[in-house]
Amino acid sequence: RKDLHYLLENYDEISKGGGDAVRRYLGTVGVTSYMYGIGKVLKELRDESEDIVEYTEQMNEFNAYLNQAETSAYMSLFVEHSSAKSTPESLLKTSRDDATMMLKYMDEIATQLQL
Repeated sequence: RKDLHYLLENYDEISKGGGDAVRRYLGTVGVTSYMYGIGKVLKELRDESEDIVEYTEQMNEFNAYLNQAETSAYMSLFVEHSSAKSTPESLLKTSRDDATMMLKYMDEIATQLQL
């Protein structure tokens, strides 16, 4: 959660580095982020949750928002060279919104794990 908080609190500065900078913090590019491999970690912790069904739903939502945040950040790298009407800034904003939702689900997951 701390890494997601950091990303969101410093998003304007981080996103100045472009989509790859955001993706690096999301753990989807490179292996230096503590978020790298988070999907596997969450899956491994599933049996330790209070309610496995609720946990699994929250984990799936978290992963969906992670994929969406990563995709928007990635698309921001190439949108200027396409016929799409989006801008890098609008896609990075979408990625930020998705990361905000990731934090919401990460908080719910932490509650399930009594963290």
